[in-house]
Amino acid sequence: MIDNFENEFFGIGIQNGKTPENLGVLWRSAQNMGASFIFTIGNRYAKQASDTHNAVKAMPYFHYDTFEDFYNHLPKGAMLVGVELTEDAEPLETFKHPKRCVYLLGAEDHGLSKKAIEKSHFLIKFKSELSINVSVAGSIVMYDRGINKPRFIRASG
Repeated sequence: MIDNFENEFFGIGIQNGKTPENLGVLWRSAQNMGASFIFTIGNRYAKQASDTHNAVKAMPYFHYDTFEDFYNHLPKGAMLVGVELTEDAEPLETFKHPKRCVYLLGAEDHGLSKKAIEKSHFLIKFKSELSINVSVAGSIVMYDRGINKPRFIRASG
């Protein structure tokens, strides 16, 4: 089978999300900004009042009990992009988004797990004095992806 690595897609989700409202807002943004799928790791919320466009029924939704389960099911050719305010993270302002990737956000109070940080192909951050709401952070990342910036292309092989 020939895999066309030129096709772009992205998914976005939250690890151990704190509130269903955050997920609903993120999913609504994901639907509006062209995400291919949405997901949760750990805490699961099937329906949110803030998902007024019912994105969970409009695009594929996946749930994983553990990070390992999620990581073992990354789409072929997709790179994991963790969103975390760390010293080593690349600034979003200059980051070249992969053509095929999955964005992973952590809950506001704990961030990403150590394992998620270690397994991410990229870690990105953006200018913010303090941590911000996870759905707002995800929306900023998706907006940045949508503007006309060069893409990173993963070498096949």
